[in-house]
Amino acid sequence: MSDPDLRPQQRFLMTIEQAVREANREVLAPLLGEITTEKFVPLMVTVAKARGAYLSEAANIAQSGGVPDKGQVDRLRDLRLAYEELVTAALALEHAIERGYLDVGG
Repeated sequence: MSDPDLRPQQRFLMTIEQAVREANREVLAPLLGEITTEKFVPLMVTVAKARGAYLSEAANIAQSGGVPDKGQVDRLRDLRLAYEELVTAALALEHAIERGYLDVGG
């Protein structure tokens, strides 16, 4: 297939990309407002704290030298899930910024 044969598909994809950007801006911008360092950094700090809590708990379990009991495993799982959810949220925010869905400032 030559390049001229792909023009309709390319135009279609560009139209879809623009529609997705506009839809995301319409929804996200009113919810989050302008993204500033003051809004972004606290999320990264929260991710770091969650990572620290998860790794600290894992280290505490390892230091105990035995097989972790159900309570320890449950706590470790809860900390991992919290950490993973926060990482996912941070990545989603970065993606929204990169795609131009949100205004940035400061």
